[in-house]
Amino acid sequence: MATVPILGLKTHSQKVCSLYKRALRNLESYYDRRNVFRYQAVLLRARFDQNAKECDLRKATELLKAGEEELFQIQHPIPKKFAQSPGGVAFERVVTPPDWVLDYWHPLEKAQYPEYFKKREERKKEFIAMWEKEYGQSDKKNSH
Repeated sequence: MATVPILGLKTHSQKVCSLYKRALRNLESYYDRRNVFRYQAVLLRARFDQNAKECDLRKATELLKAGEEELFQIQHPIPKKFAQSPGGVAFERVVTPPDWVLDYWHPLEKAQYPEYFKKREERKKEFIAMWEKEYGQSDKKNSH
């Protein structure tokens, strides 16, 4: 099925699926015990399945709007969020240290990984040679 992600247009079925998923996530926020949540999820799915075969697009659109309104009315005040998702407690907390940090390792630490640091020194020399070839020598008196 072809979609148009550039324009942000969604088909009716995509909107219904989005509503269903948001309603399930809302149920997760309310019910912390798995068996109670699953029971409520089955009831929710049954409500969606009742209108799955609706052919009249006007009535289907009205049902979608009513579902959106109902979800808005019963939404949880503090919704559950995944830790790594936007709004979660660990969102964008992964810190990738820059490469220059390895230059400040103690020689005894570097001695534990001799092949890696040997290759790293070779690559640093190659990078400096490539830089000087492309941009020229750096002025020692202008550098701070």
